Amino acid sequence: MIGWYHTGPKLRASDQEINDLFKRFIAKPVMVIVDVRPNTVGIPTDAYFAVEEIKDVSCHPITNLKAISLIFSDRYQDGTETRKTFLHVPSIIEAEEAEEIGVEHLLRDIKDSTTTTLATRVSEQLASLRGLQSRLSDIQKYLAEVSAGTMPANHQIVYHLQDALNLLPNLADIDLMQSFTASTNDQMLVVYLSSLLRAVIALHALVDNKASIGRAELEEGGKGEKRGENNNTEKEKEGEKKEEQ
Repeated sequence: MIGWYHTGPKLRASDQEINDLFKRFIAKPVMVIVDVRPNTVGIPTDAYFAVEEIKDVSCHPITNLKAISLIFSDRYQDGTETRKTFLHVPSIIEAEEAEEIGVEHLLRDIKDSTTTTLATRVSEQLASLRGLQSRLSDIQKYLAEVSAGTMPANHQIVYHLQDALNLLPNLADIDLMQSFTASTNDQMLVVYLSSLLRAVIALHALVDNKASIGRAELEEGGKGEKRGENNNTEKEKEGEKKEEQ
């Protein structure tokens, strides 16, 4: 056992007390918040470690419960005030090889035959864009709170944001914009031609289906007429035999 979890979706005031109870059995318990809502984008887990930090008197009050939970203050012998906080740690969800094989085997049975590979790829890209949007909204909220003074600035986060911004292309360059436009147009042309070809193939299959059904109906109608003629000739022959008798 390495820790405990709850369904959140946010940190709660009693999390620190529950974590202290787990410290009787585990030196450093991990608390995981599992978001069970169906509209969650990305990995629905957040992991935290409980740490003690020396409180800086000059710091502004912390109100963002996403990064740090409620503060439980204490004092050392020298009068320095400390606090117990939850430190967010990165986490990933992985499976062993046997589990991956089992999941893939089960997915074959529940695969939806109505969805194509293109539709699946588009839905996956849409989910990725939604996850990116949620991350950007969290960054925007964090920067707004730092700018308002309700949260202290974390230099490590600022460094990562600066690195990410430095990787963005210079959209003011005309040549670069033309290159992006040409690449986007080429990709959209492929998508357009693929959709057009798919529609033509579907229409051709529909026409073939209608033609095959029409031929089958004509063949059944011809067989019915032949059967009717045979019955009539048999009846005529029987009538003639009766007259002769």
